[in-house]
Amino acid sequence: MSLFDKFQPIVEIRAELEELGIMPFGAVTEKILSATEAIVNGYKVILAGTNNYLGLTFDPECIAAAKKAVEELGTGTTGSRMANGTFAEHVKLEQELAAYFDRKHSIVFSTGYAATMGMGSTLAGAGDVIVLDADSHASIYDGVRLGGAEVIRFRHNDAADLEKRLRRLGERISNTLIIVEGIYSMLGDQAPLADIAAVKRKYGGILLVDEAHSLGMLGKHGRGVAEAAGVEDDVDFVVGTFSKSLGATGGYCVSSHPELEAIRFAIRSYIFTASPSPSVIASTRVALRLMQERPELRDRLWENAHRLYDGLKQLGFAVSPEVSPVVAVIIKHRDQAIAWWNELMQRGAYVNLVMPPASPTTDSLLRCSVSAAHSSEQIDRIIEAFAALQAPASASDPIT
Repeated sequence: MSLFDKFQPIVEIRAELEELGIMPFGAVTEKILSATEAIVNGYKVILAGTNNYLGLTFDPECIAAAKKAVEELGTGTTGSRMANGTFAEHVKLEQELAAYFDRKHSIVFSTGYAATMGMGSTLAGAGDVIVLDADSHASIYDGVRLGGAEVIRFRHNDAADLEKRLRRLGERISNTLIIVEGIYSMLGDQAPLADIAAVKRKYGGILLVDEAHSLGMLGKHGRGVAEAAGVEDDVDFVVGTFSKSLGATGGYCVSSHPELEAIRFAIRSYIFTASPSPSVIASTRVALRLMQERPELRDRLWENAHRLYDGLKQLGFAVSPEVSPVVAVIIKHRDQAIAWWNELMQRGAYVNLVMPPASPTTDSLLRCSVSAAHSSEQIDRIIEAFAALQAPASASDPIT
C-alpha cells in the first residue's frame, strides 16, 4: 500500500480531463477587465462564478484605500496578531464590525476558512457536543474534527430533525454547540433560522451561524439571514468572510459574549498565522462602509438573481430550490457537466463546475453567482450561453 494510492482516483480524473483538453479546476484568470469580465483560459468571459456579490472589487474608494495603506504601512505585517501583527487598523476594523453587527466583540482572521474552522475547533472540545447541518461547509467540518467534540449531524435545513437530536442530549445540552449557515454556498438555499432559533430557545445550547454567503444581501442592514429572520438575539456567534460581498480576503467572528476575548487567545488559526496585510484591512473597512451607505447594491443584486434564476428555469434547466445570488444548474452526469462547463467558457460565460464530493449530493453542478455589478445585458448573455447548450424538450422535462 503506497502513501499515494488514495490519490489515484484524482489522478485518473485529471488525466481524463487533460486528454480532453479541459481543465475546469484552477482555471487561470489571465487578465481582469472589470468586476464582471476577464480573460480566463484564453477566453473573454463574463464572470458568473466569483462570489463578488456587491461588485466592490473595483470600487475606486476601496482601491484608493488599499494603495494608501501599501504606501504607508507596507505590503504585509510579517507576523501574527499575537506577535507584531496587530496594527491599529486591525483593531479599528474589529470595532467597526462589532458596531455593524450590533455586537460587543469581534475578531478579524486572515481568511474566512480560518475564522470558521478556528471557531468550530475551539468553542467545543473533548466532552462537548456539536450538532451541525449535514450540508455544512468543508471549513466547518474540518474545524469540528480538530476540536475533539462529539459531532452529530441533522438533516439539511430540517428544524424538526434538529429538535429530535437536541431532545436526546438531555443535560448535555448545556455543553452543545449548534452550527448552521445562513445561505448555503452550493445551491444558494437559506437556513430556516426562525425555526432553528425556536428549537434553540426551547432546548438551549449555543448557536453559531456562518453568514459568509448572506452578508450584504439580506436584512434591513444587510447583516444576513439572522437579521432577515428577526432572530439575531438567538444567535450567539456570527462568522463570515471578507471574500464575498466585501471583495477582499479575510474573515471574522462577532459576538456579545465577553468570553470571545478570552477565546481569541485559544484559536490556533488566529494565533499561529500572519495577520491580514494592511491593504486588505483598508479596502475591507471601506467596503464595509459602502455596503451600509449603498443599499441600492443589494436591490440590484436581487434583481440580477431573479433575472438569471427565472431565465434558466424557463429554459427547462433543473435549478436551485429557491432564488438567491447563488444559482446552480443541477446535472446528473459528470461528463455532461464537464462538457457544458467547457462550452459555456467558449461561449463567454465563466461559471463554477462542482462535482461530488464537493457537491451536496451525487449530482454535479454548474454553479453561478451573480453580482450587483452585472448589467441586465450581461445576465441575458449568460442565459443565452446556457440556452445554446441544448434545448430541452419542455419545461416539464428539465435538462439534468
